[in-house]
Amino acid sequence: MIKLETLSAIDSATFLQKNEIADFLFHHLGKYGDPKDDIMKCLDYALDQGLHGGGYVVLAREKGEIVGALVMNKTGMSGYIPENILVYIAVDEKQRGKGIGGKIMTTAINMASGAVALHVEPDNPARKLYERLGFTNKYLEMRLTK
Repeated sequence: MIKLETLSAIDSATFLQKNEIADFLFHHLGKYGDPKDDIMKCLDYALDQGLHGGGYVVLAREKGEIVGALVMNKTGMSGYIPENILVYIAVDEKQRGKGIGGKIMTTAINMASGAVALHVEPDNPARKLYERLGFTNKYLEMRLTK
């Protein structure tokens, strides 16, 4: 049985909890992921107990093991930039197709105050899930990396 849990700043997540989530995301994001250090920074921001960060994590567990994870960061803005950005979502490849991604996405969307943005590679199969949940492609993202 899949159980959903959420973490936010009030939960005082430990380094070990964040490390478990980062390991899961690093492994299961595959080619769509980031280095583990960057994932840890994102978790630190989402679960920050100070005033400069914020967000939350939604986990799906089966028999105590993570089978799905999502990290949402609050942007501190609204209007021209959405209030929330969904930074990471991954489901264990052995568990895909069972609706876990949809459940953690729906939970995260319901928890969000304001609009939610996300970035997705055009060839990422998760794009179909996002579109089913009502996400639309309003902009072409462009970046200058220095």
